[in-house]
Amino acid sequence: MSNIESVLHEDRLFAPSEDFIRQANISGMPAYHALVAEAEADFEAFWAKRAHEELIWNQPFTKTLDQSNAPFFRWFYDGKLNASYNCLDRHLQTQPDKCAIIFEADDGKTSTITYRQLHAKVCKMANGLKSRQIKMGDRVIIYMPMSIEAVICMQACARIGAIHSVVFGGFSAKSIQERIVDAGAVAVLTADGQFRGGKQIALKNAVDEALAMGGCESVHTVVVYQRTQSLVAWNPGRDVWLHQLLEAQSEICEPTWVEAEHPLFILYTSGSTGKPKGIQHSTAGYLLWAILTMKWTFDYKTQDIFWCTADVGWVTGHSYVCYGPLACGATEIIFEGIPVYPDANRFWQMIQAHKVTVFYTAPTAIRSLIKAGADLPKKHDLSSLRILGTVGEPINPEAWIWYHETVGASRCPVVDTWWQTETGGHMITPLPGATATKPGSATFPLPGVFADIVDETGQSVGRGQGGILVIKKPWPAIVRTIWADPERFKKTYFPEEFKGQYYLAGDGATYDMQGYIRIMGRIDDVLNVSGHRLGTMEIESALVSNTSLVAEAAVVGKPDELTGESICAFVVLKGPRPQGEEAKKIIKILQDWVAKEIGPIAKPKDIRFGDNLPKTRSGKIMRRLLRSIAKGEVITQDVSTLENPAILDQLQEPL
Repeated sequence: MSNIESVLHEDRLFAPSEDFIRQANISGMPAYHALVAEAEADFEAFWAKRAHEELIWNQPFTKTLDQSNAPFFRWFYDGKLNASYNCLDRHLQTQPDKCAIIFEADDGKTSTITYRQLHAKVCKMANGLKSRQIKMGDRVIIYMPMSIEAVICMQACARIGAIHSVVFGGFSAKSIQERIVDAGAVAVLTADGQFRGGKQIALKNAVDEALAMGGCESVHTVVVYQRTQSLVAWNPGRDVWLHQLLEAQSEICEPTWVEAEHPLFILYTSGSTGKPKGIQHSTAGYLLWAILTMKWTFDYKTQDIFWCTADVGWVTGHSYVCYGPLACGATEIIFEGIPVYPDANRFWQMIQAHKVTVFYTAPTAIRSLIKAGADLPKKHDLSSLRILGTVGEPINPEAWIWYHETVGASRCPVVDTWWQTETGGHMITPLPGATATKPGSATFPLPGVFADIVDETGQSVGRGQGGILVIKKPWPAIVRTIWADPERFKKTYFPEEFKGQYYLAGDGATYDMQGYIRIMGRIDDVLNVSGHRLGTMEIESALVSNTSLVAEAAVVGKPDELTGESICAFVVLKGPRPQGEEAKKIIKILQDWVAKEIGPIAKPKDIRFGDNLPKTRSGKIMRRLLRSIAKGEVITQDVSTLENPAILDQLQEPL
């Protein structure tokens, strides 16, 4: 990794306007540098000050950081608090009737809920869980559609000290069963079904199938939210309708005060072994970082209408739907549907209708919307927007520029955020009122985040160089462990090659000559072609920069006898999928284009065309499947999480 090459030459800088700087929570680069210096001067005091200021404690902490059993760090560990109290009760005196959530359903119907109403519903749900003998420390699986009810379920678990584990509503029965078994869950909160893109998708059926697989004997309760009114199988002793569970419950439920290190949730993420990793987050440290990043990265203001498009099944939906916005007292949007239903105007219509001010979505969604109608944003009034954000993967400069110019009218700062399930919140990101942004770069670490790019020996690589991204000091929201597997935690994130001292992000990155950080993708997504180490993101960016032909591209490596690895590109064109001689002609055009943009070494040896790319329902490209296709392997992996499983057959077709 130490000689990873950056072949992107994108040096345009976009500074925030003077007006934006003046009103920003972190106003200008001197304010950013002052915070960085404060953290460097006294690391523990920096975090203690913010934990006292931002969180409401039932028992204030006196101990800031325990590193005696590193890497199992403990933050604020002798204090007690409750996450739900910090998200809801704290607003009841100051803004009880402020709208907390605007919900827009798949069919366009909207509903709202105030902080007072949300608090009452969470209390009723918490009492309902307690009536089913669910208590502090119990694990609860949540398998719900995007809805106010999903947030109520998460907050209710937090209120009683139960540990929730949200499973994305597109995952298969097998995925649910694996998570129930690993977590030892006692209950599942689900729905009869959900609506997505005009279609009705069953959920309860998958839960029933999971519970029938065995190993789930710990589950004694299944709560079912009636969303689609569809017929479901019923186990009278185990299953209960959500509305019936809540009927007799009180709207008052005193919070269970938990220790700062009490697990707030477990969220499973994919691992290289195929076995999901249960990422365990604490209560205090995680919640503090969700609040601070709302205020720093999104420059949160009380009048904001905040919209993060992520599903609650992912960490982005935890930090920037369920916890961060509510702890700050924000009004936020929750959307049940998909960006292109009933047509590609949907996002822009919603921004106009709800007067969204901060919009946070994935590069994949941006690229798909460019393909579906690059000029559509101009047909809507998007003047309410003041900040745009991206999350999930590096954004190619071409999509960044379109987002900035077409959606943000060249006036909205774009915060390209790098972070992970394991980090709890943003780590490297522009600050909208301080950082001059650079397309394709996540720019600089947040104050208190000691990020660096190192070689295989742990030495910093310096400007103009690339290597392995690491974090050199713990931060409050750092993953605490992998549930029930501490050895795997140490091996995965604090490997011996760095003497167990650095958190290994698993991503390659480069510094440019100005010190800007560019994320190059996962280390295993860095290709070694004839001794040159090339980031897949840069080759994808080169392909997408052919704006007349290419809508989207994903690049993987495959073994090659001559070069060690060769480059295989999967391309979605703006026009129809080509066949025969036409396909060969376009392949040659694109190979020559990449050779011109980057150099002959980066020219894809194999290019395949599809109407789309294999994506999860959250919009994440499944590159692991693309690697299997490139190698000609039979796909044996679970593909039930894909939005479009049929695309795999198309991509495997010979030209």
